[in-house]
Amino acid sequence: MVKSIPALVLALLLVAQGCKRATPTNVAAEVNARPILYAELEKQFKIQFSSSNPESNEDLVDNQKLDILRSMIDNEIMLQRAEKLGLMAVDSDVEAKFNELKAPYTQEEFQKQMDARKITIQDLKVQIRRDLSIAKLFNREITSRIPTITDKDISDFYAANKANFNLAEPQVHLATILVTPQPDPNVRNLRSDKAQNDEQAKRKIQMIEARLKQGEDFAMIAQSFSEDPNTAPNGGDMGFIPESALEQANVELRKMVMSLQPGQVSPIISTAEGYRILKLVSKEPAGQRDLNDPRVQQTIRETLQNRKDQLRKTAYYEVARNEARVTNYFAQRVLERAQSGK
Repeated sequence: MVKSIPALVLALLLVAQGCKRATPTNVAAEVNARPILYAELEKQFKIQFSSSNPESNEDLVDNQKLDILRSMIDNEIMLQRAEKLGLMAVDSDVEAKFNELKAPYTQEEFQKQMDARKITIQDLKVQIRRDLSIAKLFNREITSRIPTITDKDISDFYAANKANFNLAEPQVHLATILVTPQPDPNVRNLRSDKAQNDEQAKRKIQMIEARLKQGEDFAMIAQSFSEDPNTAPNGGDMGFIPESALEQANVELRKMVMSLQPGQVSPIISTAEGYRILKLVSKEPAGQRDLNDPRVQQTIRETLQNRKDQLRKTAYYEVARNEARVTNYFAQRVLERAQSGK
């Protein structure tokens, strides 16, 4: 007996539903069919946030996990690109970087650092391999292709900004990383990473401080995580600030900054905006800085280089996201729960 058309359609629908791939219960997201497991997401969440926070609720925790997962997805996209281009860090690279990070500490101090971050040595080495591989990718695809900053570029910048090199009083050249308790829609760091509340801001700035202590580049951390819309794109560079301006803002702040040596990084500073970490780039006496001053040329060169580097990295991230096949199962689950009223 021939099936009726409606019955045949129903049968085909049932077959199609039966062939549809079920959502994997242990996978939070997929990037080009490569899974990011919920176990990995949970580990990162425990590293970045206190699981014992009494004010945490399901919505807050889900929001925090969505932010973390977005960063993990971006990292996976970049890692796969590095892998495809044969740029993965080898064991000797990882061991060299691990020993470099460990060198400033005794064994006991280093273990305390690990315990504070809630990671194992194996976890750290995995992260080092990922970071080094992505750094190689950026160097090949972006940094090495930035046009050389010419003498004309430097002289044109100096001519347009000559007043900025005339110091009426002693000044300090600072860079900053800011984390705020309220997300600012104008902030666009490389990781699209923003704290949502004070507790999250504290955890984030502590994570940043730990990474800086382990030797990671201040400018790259600022570009990736800082929530200062004016300085994040330039690697946190604040330019030259008069000493008197520091004292007017906060006498203790001035004392702390002036106690730093060029290249040193401050402890976490609590401000009205949120939490900051400062880096002292240089101290400059009063007077006009001439274009022939090597320090002026180096400052301009680095400024122009950072601008080009940031622009290209931002565009590279956007293109890479567009080309990747990403499925965020966790985001789907959160949305479905919200739509069902749970």
